Amino acid sequence: MLRNFFRVLFVLWAGSLWALALWVAPTLFYAQGDRHLAGVLAARLFSIETYVGLGVAALALLRLSRAKFVWGYAAVALLSINEWVLKRIMSLAHAHGTAAGLGFGAWHGVSAVLYVAACALVLKLVWDEDFR
Repeated sequence: MLRNFFRVLFVLWAGSLWALALWVAPTLFYAQGDRHLAGVLAARLFSIETYVGLGVAALALLRLSRAKFVWGYAAVALLSINEWVLKRIMSLAHAHGTAAGLGFGAWHGVSAVLYVAACALVLKLVWDEDFR
């Protein structure tokens, strides 16, 4: 039962990661005239993805085959770096024009690369795992 619950939760998390990047966040910026508000909403959704990922990773630790989830742990680590390191740096860059010599756009690009890398790691895990 735990195995099936984990699989469903994992697939939902993997899908939500990709949906947020490909459709939800772009739609927020398209539909919301206030770019700052759209950014705040998107940031909150990315935070939620990190916490859901932490929950999935914690559940993976309870499984006997937890070693198979190594790419998932790596994805959660990248999301955590985004959440607790880059988010603060981006906030500083936004407020002061730069942080550590880079502007907000550059830090946003670094954050985007980490997020896409996390998505790719989760996709690899889905691709390699037998979910039938």
